[in-house]
Amino acid sequence: MSIHTVQAQHYPELITVWEASVRASHDFLSETHIAHLRDLILNHYFAQVTLRAWQDEAGRCLGFVGVAAGNIEMLFVHPHAQGLGIGKALVSHALTHLGADKVDVNEQNPQATAFYQHMGFVICGRSDTDGQGWPFPLLHMQWLQPADRK
Repeated sequence: MSIHTVQAQHYPELITVWEASVRASHDFLSETHIAHLRDLILNHYFAQVTLRAWQDEAGRCLGFVGVAAGNIEMLFVHPHAQGLGIGKALVSHALTHLGADKVDVNEQNPQATAFYQHMGFVICGRSDTDGQGWPFPLLHMQWLQPADRK
């Protein structure tokens, strides 16, 4: 298993991972929200971030990370592959190789918040709405170098 650069031809596989992950962790989203986001991500957002995917020995994508302007814009791991260290490897890669040091997390997704806190991120702000203006609060998190953590 390893981390690879993503090309546009991989987008359909990534959106399948995204949807499975969202359905397992974002129970606050309606079917309408999921369909709208799916279209935006597939047709617009993937092209706006630097993407890396974790692939198994057979070349199947089990998770991916997308970074833009130092912000982890997307991190999704297929529910069947969660707990295997894939998310940790992707975040570590984003921190080390893609210049990431920030992330916004849905407040209604406490598992994601706990994951990022475990990875060394701290909450530094909050917004009442998400990037689409929907009433899904976001927690703004900043990564602290290990020497800066208390």
